[in-house]
Amino acid sequence: MRNTRLILEYDGTDFNGWQIQPNGRTIQAELTKALTRIDGKPVTVHAAGRTDAGVHALGQVASARLETGLNERILRDAINANIDRDVRVRCVEFVEDWFHPRVHAKQKTYRYQIWNADVVSPFLRRYVHQHRAPLNLDLMREGGAFLIGKHDFIGFTVKATDVETTVRTIARVDVEREGSIVSVTVAANGFLRYMVRAIAGTLIEVGRGHRPPEIIAKTIERGDRSLAGPTAPALGLTLMQVDY
Repeated sequence: MRNTRLILEYDGTDFNGWQIQPNGRTIQAELTKALTRIDGKPVTVHAAGRTDAGVHALGQVASARLETGLNERILRDAINANIDRDVRVRCVEFVEDWFHPRVHAKQKTYRYQIWNADVVSPFLRRYVHQHRAPLNLDLMREGGAFLIGKHDFIGFTVKATDVETTVRTIARVDVEREGSIVSVTVAANGFLRYMVRAIAGTLIEVGRGHRPPEIIAKTIERGDRSLAGPTAPALGLTLMQVDY
């Protein structure tokens, strides 16, 4: 039996997130079904992070223990032949037995994309959140700077959380514009549920001038979700990569 690491891309639009659910299509369920068919026995699939419904990935990492004798390239092709085209396995690697994609992840990078113009391209509409009002990127960057470092981010997550701690360390927050797209890229050692979307929603409010950049520091200090902006829609969020 070999511990197998998968690097995945998926369009999350038509999925109810990563994790298997009683009702609804999920990425974990699709992969589990395909790998079970290939391996001829039940397979358990783990991921670096449980992306929510509508969230995309360019660099999700998953793992499963398989008995198949297929080599890495043929196994990749076999998986892709057994899953729908809105999920692709980009790479398959046989790794050390101890490897777990979530436990051993050192940093994850998410990007939130905002279409900051009146008309959104039909080719991009599934991957960007449209916001027509002008955004001041300097103010957004000023606000983002307060996020960097080790903080309790309970003010940027849902009230009911099942994690042991809401403390995370953010390494960088980049706010950039390319044409009509304003992107917010956040890299951290881990994320809470809806955390990046709450950050993006708050930075949009800051960029519009509806909240001062210092509201981010105040939200962290007080741990008060009501001080931050709304949770931005899922469609603009993509898991870019996981570092080990």
